[in-house]
Amino acid sequence: MRKKSNVAYTKRMLTIILRSIIIYLIVLFVFRIMGKRQLGQMQPFELVLTLIIADLATIPMAEISVPVLHGIVPLFTLVILHFLLTLLTRLSTTLSAVVSGKPVILINPRGIDYKAMKKLSISIDDIFEAMRGLGYFSLEQVEYAIMEPNGKISILPKAELAPATNQSVGAQVEKAVIPINIISEGKILKENLALANVDEAFVEKFLKTNIGKAKIKDVLVMTLDDNGAVYLQLKQGQKQIFENVRVA
Repeated sequence: MRKKSNVAYTKRMLTIILRSIIIYLIVLFVFRIMGKRQLGQMQPFELVLTLIIADLATIPMAEISVPVLHGIVPLFTLVILHFLLTLLTRLSTTLSAVVSGKPVILINPRGIDYKAMKKLSISIDDIFEAMRGLGYFSLEQVEYAIMEPNGKISILPKAELAPATNQSVGAQVEKAVIPINIISEGKILKENLALANVDEAFVEKFLKTNIGKAKIKDVLVMTLDDNGAVYLQLKQGQKQIFENVRVA
């Protein structure tokens, strides 16, 4: 009798594990097709959808009496609803304002907008906290502060306090380039070699010439950009930067 109960318990556990894997993969797929926004960047309807999906996913995982399909169908229904709402908010600015909200100016050249602050149910402390997070510690530094629909505050500093740019000071700079990762934790990223216009022979020759006995497996990271700059660091060692490396 005890043996039968053990077998039944094992089957139950295996069923729960299998259902958990299935639901996990489906939820992962759902979030992948919904996009890669971080939690703080979500619009209100996206955050609500995320919370509902998280709650729905737990039910068929643990409750064996609930068919898996009863968990899958609501998930895909919500995904379809998400795409419909996204499409409609793109087509209608009015609906977008209703569903997602719209930016609200909290601080303007005249000072803090008290009515806007109360409408958003935030306090002075909330405004100061957001300002400090962006590097501003005085209201006198801020020209405009805007509450975005996702709940974050954007700040436009006064002109005299705005960060200097290369354009504003007339500095001559090189064109910005994106370094391409060639080696990561001892492995060559073959799909990136073509992007960098090099091959494995170039990498091996470069390592032999500049590092000596070091092999590819000893490299923690190696990147190459269009200006011929190589960033190289071994797993046991400090970073090294090589300029004007000839690729061809």
